[in-house]
Amino acid sequence: MAYTDAPEKETQIPTNLRLLAILEEIARRGVAVKPSDLIETLGLAKPTIHRLLQTAEAEGFLQRDLDGRSFGPGPRLRQLSVNTVSSEHLRTARLAILRGVADEIGETCNLAIPDREGMIYLDRVETKWPLRIQLPIGTQVPFHCTASGKMYLSTLRQQVLDGYLAAGRLDAQTPHTLTEPEALRAEMNRISARNYSTDDEEFMSGMTAVAVPIQDETGRLVATLSVHAPTQRHELQGLLQFLPVLNGGAEKLSNLLCS
Repeated sequence: MAYTDAPEKETQIPTNLRLLAILEEIARRGVAVKPSDLIETLGLAKPTIHRLLQTAEAEGFLQRDLDGRSFGPGPRLRQLSVNTVSSEHLRTARLAILRGVADEIGETCNLAIPDREGMIYLDRVETKWPLRIQLPIGTQVPFHCTASGKMYLSTLRQQVLDGYLAAGRLDAQTPHTLTEPEALRAEMNRISARNYSTDDEEFMSGMTAVAVPIQDETGRLVATLSVHAPTQRHELQGLLQFLPVLNGGAEKLSNLLCS
């Protein structure tokens, strides 16, 4: 729903919908938003925008970005989004797609979404093999050394990626973890160009993984679909043969999430 009225027509947005309109616009943009941008887009008066932003921030629905002036989703809004996509009818259809991918590949497949500190596993379908790697639903994993996390990082604006590489904890999880900002930046460029990401024993020794993006109608990453396996069954090159299956599943999930 677009709001293009000039400020003098503020009452065109009902009072009880104004805060929702702000949250909707910030979520739609997918980046931290300045009050001036909201004033221009929504056509609300400056005092109204600032008052509603303060309310949403105080209640945890929004939080300030590092610049202190822009606003992005807060913990309550992020949790609301997780609860929404986890609703029963969506989850049933999503799991059916995920199970089809996992059955075709024969290994554990995961659906993960980005949070502020890392990727969170929203859903998974386990392999039937007795040897498996346990990463339960709700587990949070780092951005810089996982296939899903690196896929997400590769979609960030350069300024945001630079900020993460400068301030983020790039701890070595294994001897193969990339911890140098320049090496990670080069890796992000490669991932962006090929539109898939890998983890070659970077997060956990003896585990490989491949991830592809799940995108909304604007092409923005909203989640990742990944497969991981013990190296005893699949070296990285072995998992890469399943990219067409992963991409097919990601397209179905994109259509489901955006319908």
